[in-house]
Amino acid sequence: MNLEEETKYLIKKYGISANKNLGQNFLINNEVVANIIQSAQITKQDIIIEIGPGLGTLTSVLLEKAKKVIAIELDNKMINILQDRFKLYENFTLINKDVLKIDFDLLLKEQEIENQTIKIVANLPYYITTPIITKLLEEKVKVQSITIMIQKEVADRLAQIPGEKNSGAITYCVHYYSQPQKIMTVPNTSFIPMPQVESEVMKLVIRKQAPVELENEALFFKIIKASFMQRRKTLINGLSNNKIANKETIRQILNQMNLPENIRGETLSMEQFAKIANYLNSH
Repeated sequence: MNLEEETKYLIKKYGISANKNLGQNFLINNEVVANIIQSAQITKQDIIIEIGPGLGTLTSVLLEKAKKVIAIELDNKMINILQDRFKLYENFTLINKDVLKIDFDLLLKEQEIENQTIKIVANLPYYITTPIITKLLEEKVKVQSITIMIQKEVADRLAQIPGEKNSGAITYCVHYYSQPQKIMTVPNTSFIPMPQVESEVMKLVIRKQAPVELENEALFFKIIKASFMQRRKTLINGLSNNKIANKETIRQILNQMNLPENIRGETLSMEQFAKIANYLNSH
């Protein structure tokens, strides 16, 4: 049975439909599933945390390839299907919670997997992609990699070099904590129901060491976020409006760095933001 037939069978059997409020689209493309599994480089030593398993399309393959799968699902309808479908698998754990409210350190402790190789695999709902990625990275969840399917437009922004066109505050966050790579573009015909946009499979390999030296990580990200809050504003206005530093201080820093006073924050590299943060932290 191919994935499309299997998905239609499950939808009919359980009398369900995709929950638009939760951004559900069911994956029906075998090639995409194979690519996600392959790019995540899953072995029998790996613990997989799957976010939003839905009907269990990816889950069924993950259970065969990995040591253990911990699936986090919010939708109660899906919980019933997943429990029914995978009840005979001893390496399957299901958690009925909102991923944004999960304490991952506590989860790893409760599951007794803190010192094991953990990878995240997810077909993320478009509407909460950025908050989920930000949470996983900023909370420094102890995983080796994050392999995700997300909206192509978002993937393009994440993969962009910080400071170049289309980069956003999330771009700096992704590049600071990980090395992002785009795996494949997924046409909208790969889903039921068909979304209006294309998707992208992307892998974030978590860095062991930060790419820039920082005295105050929180200040660094505060400066970046302030710079992107009002994209059309200059860096001087962005930082002074958010009370991070007064205009004269920022002017001095820009002069020292040989940068024009009318520069906009979104054009700065990660290294330039790091210099500004370290200067403000020590003065």
